[in-house]
Amino acid sequence: MKIQLAIISDIHANIIALDEVLTDIKKRGITQIYCLGDLVDFAPWGNEVIERIKEKNIPCLLGNHDQRIAFDETILPLPHHEALETINREIAINLSKKEITSVHKNWLKTLPYNIELTFKLGNCLRKILLVHASLESNDEYIHESTPKSELFTPLRQRAVDMLIMGHTHHSYIQKYKEVLFINCGSVGRSKEKDKKASYALVTLTDEGIDAQIVKVDYPIKQVIDAIYHSDIPDFYGDFLSAEDN
Repeated sequence: MKIQLAIISDIHANIIALDEVLTDIKKRGITQIYCLGDLVDFAPWGNEVIERIKEKNIPCLLGNHDQRIAFDETILPLPHHEALETINREIAINLSKKEITSVHKNWLKTLPYNIELTFKLGNCLRKILLVHASLESNDEYIHESTPKSELFTPLRQRAVDMLIMGHTHHSYIQKYKEVLFINCGSVGRSKEKDKKASYALVTLTDEGIDAQIVKVDYPIKQVIDAIYHSDIPDFYGDFLSAEDN
């Protein structure tokens, strides 16, 4: 028996990238899709992305950007951002607060912080935990270089075999003892050199759990031009144009 899941995250209002990823997933015959959040901010189609996720009935988590827009939270500067990005980030988020409809904000408020999935394959139960950023926070960064020893104990206490997250916009697959740590990267605002949309493809069988990162091309110049012709700061078009970040 084989079960396949597609895990997407960090769309950031990029409907063009999202649609290309959903097309790729459909071509692979995968029907179970989960989203780890951050549907809004930085591209011009925040409402359209929310509509697409709702239309496709994709279970979705509340990302930190979704939370800030839905609950009109204060925009706090991030210590790892330089002054230029801090200024442009505030402009972009305030624009989302203005443009995301009240209906969509209310829908975002209903999204869960995590989803736990348990599958029975043969005589084994396989458990997957989906989070936006970490077990405890929507703002914590768990990079590939982050030691996994402290995360391991609470995960195994819950019999979790795989932790899947987003938030960092950098994809990776890392095994620590019995737990597989997956970051599915970003669909709409990758910080990786190739800037391709990425998602995680998870395969469950009687023998175990496997995962791979899938990279998808999309017409990035179309997104860049749309940003330049919108009220979103050009900073975010320039970001997608850059070869490396």
